Amino acid sequence: MARFPRALLAVATAGITAFSLAACGEDEDPSASGGECTESDDALKIGTILPQTGSLAFLGPPEFAGVHLAQQEINEYGGVLGSCVDVLDQDSGDTSTDIASQSADALIAQGVHAVIGAASSGVSFQFIDKLYEEGIVQVSPANTSPDFTTYERGDYYFRTAPSDVLQGRVLADTIIQDGHEKIAILALQDAYGTGLADSVEQNFTEFGGEVVLKTIYDPTATEFSAEVSAVADSGADAIVLVTFNEIVNLGPALAEGGLSAQDIPWYLVDGNLADYSETFPAGFMEGAKGTFPGADPAEIRDRLLEVDPELTDFTYGPESYDATSLVALAAIAGDSIDSETIKDNLIDVSSGGTKCTGFTECAELLAEDNTADIDYEGYSGPIEFSPEGDVNAATIGVYQYLPDNTYENLTYTFGELS
Repeated sequence: MARFPRALLAVATAGITAFSLAACGEDEDPSASGGECTESDDALKIGTILPQTGSLAFLGPPEFAGVHLAQQEINEYGGVLGSCVDVLDQDSGDTSTDIASQSADALIAQGVHAVIGAASSGVSFQFIDKLYEEGIVQVSPANTSPDFTTYERGDYYFRTAPSDVLQGRVLADTIIQDGHEKIAILALQDAYGTGLADSVEQNFTEFGGEVVLKTIYDPTATEFSAEVSAVADSGADAIVLVTFNEIVNLGPALAEGGLSAQDIPWYLVDGNLADYSETFPAGFMEGAKGTFPGADPAEIRDRLLEVDPELTDFTYGPESYDATSLVALAAIAGDSIDSETIKDNLIDVSSGGTKCTGFTECAELLAEDNTADIDYEGYSGPIEFSPEGDVNAATIGVYQYLPDNTYENLTYTFGELS
């Protein structure tokens, strides 16, 4: 597979925010563990391209919190090879803008060694080629499109969220277990929407159900009368909504057409499973169910709240922490912060060897011997990267909405991707 040297791009870098969350001390032995790290021009630089604006902006706060929690822990431990890790934050926007591509240019110019992001699969496809050509590692905490598994220029791409091959299976099984036989699927037109819709359709059909309607809509649309009419005429006994923030318009349109969540069960996904307590009137979402990847965030929730006390959703926060920690551990294991070394060690630190949870526990094993074989266990669940950069197994949570339009967990399902 081709490898490209890192190029220096002279592009504007306004808007980058650098975070250094550790106290700095005198120069220390880079192999030493614990204690203060040292500010250095040669420090590991991690960029983020995560949503501050756009249709997935609600996912931004927990993702940024996860990255900065990991950064804080890494630097309090002693940094990477003795130097404090720098994090440079950029906005990803959504697929209706070119913000992510510009953000990638800015981070490349800053000399980042790895990028965490994007949240949206479609957005990641806007800049994955740029990072590939520069030889920069990309780890997404939230991309779930199956298309990444076979992407030709994916040598430097990894993700800590599972492919929607698994989420589609769990969601289809949930609908079948609830007694539904005919479903209508409304999905946005992008890599995430079509990929997850296809997975739900395939699994629901294999489980004995019938997909009576699958409509792919324009994600920039604000009017959905045609889609509502099609669902009403389809004979479906449940609706699967594979959307992002378009649900704030699509949901009321369905309700006005006699297809509210109480009239016909709704099933949501990670792209729209959010707190709607301040968006819709009480009871609007009651009874609707949904899925999103990730284990119970209880073990890391309080720590994320210390970073951002305003958090109400924690979706993909643990995955963001894990992505950042794995990048740092790969650099320590390879005794270098260059992106090629990080890429070459990510699979090794995530599988086989001695199991350890979180950055500090794993870093302590590497401090004894940086050639030690470790097996990183994440707060989002066990992470073992495949040669394609996918996680081999993951947990999917199933949730149900309450009368106040918030949701609670019903169950967690662990599954392997095959």
